[in-house]
Amino acid sequence: MGHSNFVDYVKINCRSGSGGKGSSHFRREKYIPKGGPDGGDGGRGGHIILKGSSQLWTLLHLRYTKHIRADHGEAGSGSGSHGADGKDVIVEVPLGSVAKNPETGEQICEITEDGETHILVRGGRGGLGNEHFKTSTNQAPKYAQPGEDSIEEWVIIELKLLADVGLVGFPNAGKSTLLSVVSAAKPEIADYPFTTLRPNLGIVSYRDNRSFVIADIPGIIEGAHEGKGLGLRFLRHIERNSMLLFMVPADSEDIRKEYSILLNELKQYNPELLDKERLLAITKCDMLDEELIAEMKKEIPNVETIFISSVVGMGIQELKDSIWKKLND
Repeated sequence: MGHSNFVDYVKINCRSGSGGKGSSHFRREKYIPKGGPDGGDGGRGGHIILKGSSQLWTLLHLRYTKHIRADHGEAGSGSGSHGADGKDVIVEVPLGSVAKNPETGEQICEITEDGETHILVRGGRGGLGNEHFKTSTNQAPKYAQPGEDSIEEWVIIELKLLADVGLVGFPNAGKSTLLSVVSAAKPEIADYPFTTLRPNLGIVSYRDNRSFVIADIPGIIEGAHEGKGLGLRFLRHIERNSMLLFMVPADSEDIRKEYSILLNELKQYNPELLDKERLLAITKCDMLDEELIAEMKKEIPNVETIFISSVVGMGIQELKDSIWKKLND
């Protein structure tokens, strides 16, 4: 994913169409000079509809579309003719998109399947024509309903990546390097914090033409759940992952403490994240011998752990096997 192309947050102003007014027409023909009411109904205003598309992976196409407008319904006319409905506006979004009210933060809907739709802002109903108001005591009603007004609302759309595995670790833990080795993704890699400023997705090929999807989430730091560092902006992506792969480098001062901090940040953000399957990868192990690895195993947390090196391929197949097993248990 190019750094300039991945957009996971937009705020848009949506206005549905207003309903057309009903007609207060009366039937007038050559031999029927005083016909009854025959005014038709007004058309419905256009809806603004969210629709899931598996062909999209970013909200980039909405970044500069601040105002979305649906058409108004047309007025009814004589002979019971109904006005045409206003044209709906279909807003396509990637799978994993969530619409929210910007003032309350309340979730309006989430789109997780290709072709799934949700009416984001409803168009106004068309007004009833005067033919609906004829009664035994009022044979010639001149009244017809106006159409309902349009609705205008600001809406936030956030993208939560849909991936099987989420990579969780501090900056420089080796997440981007691993992703570049096991998939065709080409994330930016450098030896300084926060090289990854946007999530990257990679499809990992497995045995017998099977595959799974990994998401490289930008590095978490202590206090991320309070918005520090890249903070809350990226923690939400982890919510969608089936399992979490924690990554701690072998040269960490305290592997157990680092893992504990990462775990705590997820817990503070959303305790339900701790219910996900977990795996710990100790990265950058190409300089370690078997004796040193055996010593380190005494200090690691109580979680399934694999020692890897993305540079030389150490432990990579074992890691894939463990991930596949956890995903399919």
